[in-house]
Amino acid sequence: MTSTGLRERKKLRTRRLIADTAARLFAERGYEQVAVSDVAREADVAEQTVYNYFPSKERLVTDRDQQLEERLTGLIRSRPPAVTPAAAVRDVVLESVAAIRGIPPEVWRGELGCLAAVSPTVRRLMLELIDRQAVALAGAIADTTVISPGIARLQGIALASVFQIIISDAGRRTHEGESQATIADELYPVIATILDELDRWFSDPLTSAPR
Repeated sequence: MTSTGLRERKKLRTRRLIADTAARLFAERGYEQVAVSDVAREADVAEQTVYNYFPSKERLVTDRDQQLEERLTGLIRSRPPAVTPAAAVRDVVLESVAAIRGIPPEVWRGELGCLAAVSPTVRRLMLELIDRQAVALAGAIADTTVISPGIARLQGIALASVFQIIISDAGRRTHEGESQATIADELYPVIATILDELDRWFSDPLTSAPR
């Protein structure tokens, strides 16, 4: 049991090391100018080790957001009766906004939002990620709520769009010179209001009958 726990912690540390190293290099050189081999060299691991954790270079940019997607779909699927999908994910989404404050600046500038603000390639990756999130969230909603597939799809798009706002606004405002603390403080109430409005919409009897 202890040995297994140690191995898992070591894997998590290695994964975090690789992700943070990639973010720093992307921030310093630009996404297009960094190869997976550069990340491996800087992190002092084998290139295959990078691929073991991140199957592609793109995943080095989108992986954290994809992990968040998995957490959100789990919250939607396990929510109590009468709790809307928007209410189920509210606290976690707002935690992600507040967490902007504590990300090391050299890592933050290599995150998805900041890179998407300057790189057309990464912006495309971001939009593809948002589309995948919308599908995943819609699936979780459809599986747990008695609504039409179209309404489930619309609700999934609405929730995924909240992340597009967070990612895009945070990246743009960073490049305009705003501090991470200011971005987190000002974005938090905006996102809270949006989620509250979505909660009210999802509570409509025509769009919220729980299974």
